[in-house]
Amino acid sequence: MGKINLTALRVRQTALSQFASGKTSKLPQWVDVMTEIPPAETLIRTRPPQHQLVQQRMKTVDGSSKPQVVFQVQEKRRAPKKASRLFQPVELKYEEDQLRTEFFRDHPWELARPRLLLETTGKDFEHYDWSRIQQPGKRLDGESVVQRQLWLLNNVPDMTKSNAYDIARREFYKLRLREDIERRVAAEEARAYGAEFGPSYLEIGGKLEDAQYDRWVEWAREQALAMGQRSAALAGAPEMDEDTTDVSGIETEEAPATQ
Repeated sequence: MGKINLTALRVRQTALSQFASGKTSKLPQWVDVMTEIPPAETLIRTRPPQHQLVQQRMKTVDGSSKPQVVFQVQEKRRAPKKASRLFQPVELKYEEDQLRTEFFRDHPWELARPRLLLETTGKDFEHYDWSRIQQPGKRLDGESVVQRQLWLLNNVPDMTKSNAYDIARREFYKLRLREDIERRVAAEEARAYGAEFGPSYLEIGGKLEDAQYDRWVEWAREQALAMGQRSAALAGAPEMDEDTTDVSGIETEEAPATQ
């Protein structure tokens, strides 16, 4: 073990000494800042506290006529971290992450739907009331189910996670079905008034697939012809019998012998 290097802690003193001796003509701008906010002198870093998952529930407590808000701390025993990972940033845990993972695991195609990630003020969540799943100014998506389920867990007495998930999904499916019906009715009304829609994405994809298949058939035919010609060139021309070939080179059948 060598001597502890304290050069980083004495960087301000070094800068003042160099300026006083004339080695530098100007003090750095960070000298005054380090005077007010000196660096830490503790050479041993303490392990940061681990973030605990806190859950809010409404439960009926014995001896009370009304349900009360109860905060539960979920602690999981984990293996001690390695020395190289001991001082990594603390992992933040939120209950929404678990609910979000469960929903998108059951509904992977919801991730393919376009979503609006831009917010005007960054505080749009303050105007949402998740006592209902549909919010004004927000498109219905998987995050609506997550927030609705979390609201049910936090505000409905004795609500379980599975029941809240079923209620939120039922409301979500009902609204999605209504959106599909409205979309079909709007398309039918537009056609009734003379609107003409182009081919759908499935039709466009089918035409592209057919064109690609036709190109592949043509390519396969050319490859088969080339392979046949190559094999014929390597094998050579077949030998012909003189008895079965006339002068002009056209094969003829040998006449049967007469008695």
